[in-house]
Formats: sequence, structure tokens, C-alpha cells
Amino acid sequence: MSSVAVLPLLEQSLGHLATSIAGATAVFHQYKLDFCCGGKQSLADALAKKQLDPAAVLSALEQLQQQDISFTDWRSKPVKELIAYILERFHERHRRQLPELIRLARRVEHVHIDDPQCPTGLTDHLDDMYQELESHMMKEEQILFPMLAGGIYPSGPISVMEEEHLQHGDALEVLDKLTNNITLPADACNTWTALYLGLKELKEDLMQHILLENEILFVQWHDKPAHGAEGQVCCGSCQ
Repeated sequence: MSSVAVLPLLEQSLGHLATSIAGATAVFHQYKLDFCCGGKQSLADALAKKQLDPAAVLSALEQLQQQDISFTDWRSKPVKELIAYILERFHERHRRQLPELIRLARRVEHVHIDDPQCPTGLTDHLDDMYQELESHMMKEEQILFPMLAGGIYPSGPISVMEEEHLQHGDALEVLDKLTNNITLPADACNTWTALYLGLKELKEDLMQHILLENEILFVQWHDKPAHGAEGQVCCGSCQ
């Protein structure tokens, strides 16, 4: 059974719940609760903003807590192990996903240009996402991750990565607008179907990717005591 903090579910953050209860992200997807870039907000605040009745969401989460689901608690794992998982599970996958999605989007836009439901502009948007994400991942791989693996938590690079995560979240919102929340037309061809299936996978993967970094990998930096000038966070090298 998944374990969570002793706080009532409504008082816990979306990010904590998403990384503590197996299957919680599916519930949040269902109710369109942003556990990724909005992971710091409490469940109560998120439900209030969406004007949702807490009963159904709480019931779903409580049922998940009772289920015996295999779930990796990355908070209890070594940092190096989490980094290796992120690199293999997300960085490598994103580099496979986006070129193919760009190819499919270009084909759909070309063939269905006269269809009112055609996701016009999607190819360019995915290309922009790919370039931004590749730059982001390279900075993590070449600069930040080696430092984290060595026990150094540099405030500057971490803050930059967190800000870029917000930009990735904005890009996902644009993707939803271009595709009507990734909703297929009734008469969609196989290419269009494959494209939207891949977009759903990309969105879920990217949100999970950001969640693990913001809520677990980077959280140790936020827990570091301040050193030196007021408000300055120790990079870890003085310890």
C-alpha cells in the first residue's frame, strides 16, 4: 500500500500526492488538476480553483491508497539512481518521441489542410518544443546532474531549470489548444490517430518528468540551510 504524510489529503500538495500514491496522476488527469507545474498547490486549493466537489476526488485517491500497487518511492532512493532513471525513462524517450511526432504532424497538416479540425501550426510548435527541450536536457546532463550526483545543489542552475519547467508547461497548454485537448475527429485517418496517441503519451511523460525533478530531485536544494549573505542558498560545496 502506498504511504503518504499524516496530513489530510486535502492539505497535501498535488506534487506530493502524485509522487506518493500510485495512480494519483490518472485521477488528476481526469479532473484536469495540474500536478506538474502546479504541483506546489494543495489539493484543496486546486479543487477550489476548478470549482470541483472534493468528494469524488478524495474517494478516488482513498481507493488507490487501499490498493496493493507496486510503486517506486523515489524519495527513498539514492540521487544517482533517480538521475539514471530520468535519463533513461524520459530524456532518451523524448528524443525518440518528438522527431516522429513532428513527422506525423507535418503529414497531417499537409493532407488535411482544408479540414476545420486540422491542428494548423502543430508542426512548428512541436519543433519549437523539441529545440527547447533538447537545450534543457543538455544543460541538465552536462551541468546540473553531475553536480547533483556529487552532492552539490547549486541554486542558480536549479532555479533556471524550474523556470524552464514552467515554460514546458505553457507549451503543453498551447499543444492542447492546437489539438482541442488532443481530441480526434470522428473520421480521423490512421496517421492522425497515431499522432494524437503519441501526443498524449508525450504530454503524460513530460508531466511525470517535470514532477520527479521538481518534487523529488530538486527538493533537497530547497531543504538546504542558507549560508553567507541573507537569502543565499548554499551550493553544497561548503559541507
